[in-house]
Amino acid sequence: MAPTVPLAVLALVALVAPGLGAAPGCDYPAHRWCSSPDTAAACQVQGRCPSLPSPAAAPVELSLYYESLCPACRQFLVLKLFPTWLLLPEEMLSITLVPYGNAQERNVSGKLDFQCQHGPEECLGNMMEACLMHEAKNFSTYFPVIFCLESGSSVTKNLEACLQIYAPEVDSGRIAACVQGDTGVALMHHNAQVTEALDPPHQYVPWITVNGKHTDELQAQAETSLLGLVCHLYQGEKPEVCGSSKAPKLPSGCRR
Repeated sequence: MAPTVPLAVLALVALVAPGLGAAPGCDYPAHRWCSSPDTAAACQVQGRCPSLPSPAAAPVELSLYYESLCPACRQFLVLKLFPTWLLLPEEMLSITLVPYGNAQERNVSGKLDFQCQHGPEECLGNMMEACLMHEAKNFSTYFPVIFCLESGSSVTKNLEACLQIYAPEVDSGRIAACVQGDTGVALMHHNAQVTEALDPPHQYVPWITVNGKHTDELQAQAETSLLGLVCHLYQGEKPEVCGSSKAPKLPSGCRR
């Protein structure tokens, strides 16, 4: 590791011997060599700039393919995913929710129709949550509402109450219009395409991908200790909450 050289010394070197200490093509005066990561890189003095901020690490990307009424899906979202999201800094974990799961898409007389594993109410719940995401847009706005729906007595009947508690700024009327109109169908068609494009193909739900990959090992680790998995994979500075917590495995998923 290169020794740290004070800025004053760098400046003195530049004055006494112009060009010494910085890369050819460095057009910045010595007192600015450490002013930003880009400038330090251009002058090739990164190792002598102790105050430079470290590059931000990429978040761990987790995608959850689920059904609104699947018991194992609900337990994973409520007991694992939501608490982990609350505990970790926003920059550590990026979550994508895809409500569709083992549903089937059909074209009936030129119109798309969906059949869901747990019946029409699940199809309605899937579409409600997809429309909620579409209307709220911000993850930190709609995820608490979805948590509220999935943890409550009825996914399809508690939308108004959950919105009042967690996102009163979101218009329930717009969500209803989405569910009853073409937008909801288009959103479910998109979720069908994304789910069917999984490689390897999903065999059950909840189906979890981490950084775009699914393996039996990653699935088991996410179900057993999601917090520990995210903390292990994150390459940036880790918060104090990161530890070796273990939890019992959740019930087996809803197979096709």
